[in-house]
Amino acid sequence: MAHPLAALLAPPPGLDVEFSRPAGAEALVPDDSVSWRIFANPVTLFIGGVAAVILELAEPSVRAGVWDHSSFRSDPLTRLRRTGAAAMITVYAPRDVATSMIGRVVALHEKVRGALPDGRSYRANDPRLLDWVQATATFGFAEAYHQYAARLSEAERSAAFAEGMQAARLFGATGAPGSLQDWEALLARTLPALQPSETLEEFLQIMRSAPILPRPLRALQRLLVRAAVEIVPPQVRQHLRLDGSGLQKGERLAVSTLARLAERIPRPSSPPAQARRRMRAAPVGRTQALLSRSREG
Repeated sequence: MAHPLAALLAPPPGLDVEFSRPAGAEALVPDDSVSWRIFANPVTLFIGGVAAVILELAEPSVRAGVWDHSSFRSDPLTRLRRTGAAAMITVYAPRDVATSMIGRVVALHEKVRGALPDGRSYRANDPRLLDWVQATATFGFAEAYHQYAARLSEAERSAAFAEGMQAARLFGATGAPGSLQDWEALLARTLPALQPSETLEEFLQIMRSAPILPRPLRALQRLLVRAAVEIVPPQVRQHLRLDGSGLQKGERLAVSTLARLAERIPRPSSPPAQARRRMRAAPVGRTQALLSRSREG
């Protein structure tokens, strides 16, 4: 049975990737990682992605780079599918495929630069901005999974940041947090610079009303957007004047039920399922080596 959010994880034209081959090809992130669990849940991926963008748009330079140089306004569904596909490729695709995709993104971002209304310049490949984008993405996806799908230990939440470090460096985020503690320190340093804006309000309105889900499920779409606001750190919600925009009484249970059901719905054509088949089909020599190391351990 297909999940209504599964289409967001399907690569759009130009990002078609073979996740099931070659047999045994390792990804940037190990297949026994926390990240492989987190990124397989379409409900918490949607929630976490929206939460990450809220945090990104709160930073003035990131906001200008994202909003002035992307198709969020004109074609939010394609923009979301591209973002979702990039996440799937980074976590599940063979290492060389992921590395190549990241290289193309970095090259595209090199052209994204401009000036803020106060005259300050920005560029998308500024390591400081990349650190924030990488950190907010990891926080959003991990926190959504933790809050709504399955509780993660503090060590597992830290592991989600550590597991993203290799991809972060390839993107140019050389100072991205490698642990939950590092994320909390970065958040504390960045909080004074975060700002509410009309752009953030416009983004949330687009996410509530854009044809992301079929019309009969738009109420669910609005619920998931509120769930995203709910997991934004309380001090940031207050700073951005988003208090009261999160979940209402009883809605958390509804979101958690949806997220936990998504854990059980088989999606054999999804990137995570294809990647697991690739790893199970490891060449005989590699399988024997892994078994040998396991016995020695």
